[in-house]
Formats: sequence, C-alpha cells, structure tokens
Amino acid sequence: MLKLDLTKRALGFLEQLPPKQFRQVANKVFGLMGNPEPHDSKELIGYPFRRADIGEYRIVYRVEDDILKVALIGKRNDDDVYRQLKR
Repeated sequence: MLKLDLTKRALGFLEQLPPKQFRQVANKVFGLMGNPEPHDSKELIGYPFRRADIGEYRIVYRVEDDILKVALIGKRNDDDVYRQLKR
C-alpha cells in the first residue's frame, strides 16, 4: 500500500467539506492508495498527474515511488482545479 502525501491546498479543501462529502472523498483517496490506477481514473495530458472523480469532486494526484501525492481536490465541473494546477 502506498503512503499518503496531501498538499496544504488539498488538505484545506478537505477540511472545508461537509461530513458526508468528506467521507466520500477520503474513501476515494484511501482507495487510490491501494489501487492508484483504477479504471475510472485518467492521465492528464501535459502534466505528470492523473485525475479521479468521486461524486461532484475531482482528485488530482500522482504516484512517486511508494507515495501517493494528492496535489489538488476541487469541484468536478469547475475548471479552477486546472487553473490551480498550472500555478
């Protein structure tokens, strides 16, 4: 199983979620620790990241050695996630 590394931005977003959505996103992140390339994830073109969706949220992450690095978590239908990724 992979180790987890959340950026401050991802952790801050998680802390602001209501309990039900927090559980959904957290369960997906823990699932990615066991299987970092599930069938519903996709590689991001032009970036060394993958994305996975859970409900109305998108998780942007990558795997380095034995660490799952979660870069961003944001609204799925909002392009702000990708604008933040460019920074």
